Amino acid sequence: MTAAAPAAPLRASTEDEWASAVAAIRGLPADGTILLVCHVNPDGDALGSMLGFGLGLRRLGRAPLATFPAPYELVPPFDELPGLDLLIDPADAPAAPDLLICFDAASVGRLGELADRLETAGTSVVLDHHASNSRFGDVPIVEPTAAATAVVAEALLTRLGVALDAQIAECLYVALSTDTGSFKFDLTTPSVHELAARLLATGIKPADISRRLFDSRPFGAMKLYGDVLARASLEPAAAGGAGMVWSYATLDDLERHGQRRHVLEGLIDAVRVAEEADVTCVLKQVGAQEWSVSLRSKGAVDVARVAVGLGGGGHRLAAGFTGYGSLTEVVDLVRAAL
Repeated sequence: MTAAAPAAPLRASTEDEWASAVAAIRGLPADGTILLVCHVNPDGDALGSMLGFGLGLRRLGRAPLATFPAPYELVPPFDELPGLDLLIDPADAPAAPDLLICFDAASVGRLGELADRLETAGTSVVLDHHASNSRFGDVPIVEPTAAATAVVAEALLTRLGVALDAQIAECLYVALSTDTGSFKFDLTTPSVHELAARLLATGIKPADISRRLFDSRPFGAMKLYGDVLARASLEPAAAGGAGMVWSYATLDDLERHGQRRHVLEGLIDAVRVAEEADVTCVLKQVGAQEWSVSLRSKGAVDVARVAVGLGGGGHRLAAGFTGYGSLTEVVDLVRAAL
């Protein structure tokens, strides 16, 4: 399998599309049902954007419900977000909501068993920032230059006249800081810091939030990270000489250290520090022949092209896909695509 040819640059949403999103929310009858959904295994941007927006809808007198596809489990540190009372099990989600609002999903497939709501909902609005987004839904609001879906969600809340409060701000700050890598990735623009300043002005505590997000993990997870780093491989000739560093975590690793899968989410940040490699690849075992593959680039390689060509998606510098086969077979696919 080879990487797909680069797609045409995804355009920003038009003023008419933004107006349609506002109209879809404001025009909903008072008793209309609103279902908020985000992608499977939600990260901080998906959950934070969804819950922050849901709390904003409450400020408008609405009663939204929020959920995400199975496995339906909240994991640390996102189990301390404001707005958790909005969440319901996906099995209890209304079959035909009047309005569906989707967060941070680049494709329909990322919505799992909730994907059919795009067909049964009266209107569907999609909020996202992934350059690989397929522009699904009735009203796609996709901003590929935004650092996080939180930026898009906050912009729509502003257009709806919803003022920030501390609870909304904490959700959006978690989302923003997660997807910018604590404000150090390339899309951390002046406008990102301006948004962060507005969020901080509500009184939230950035040090506490950052500690939960980036500087706290179980001792067993720390030991697991040590095992993964010890088996890392450096391939200077990969990616046309840009270099690749890669490693992997197995189900046996998780069992040996008594850890759950969510502790692996920050693993790639520990591997990508190798200065000799532009590309970082971390494979996390999901099943006997299934791997969740995360890719990062320091700038020389467009890893989104690689991920899209292998059935996934993402951004130029951060992307991923699901690989099937043995560890060697999946790494060979990445190596060939690069």
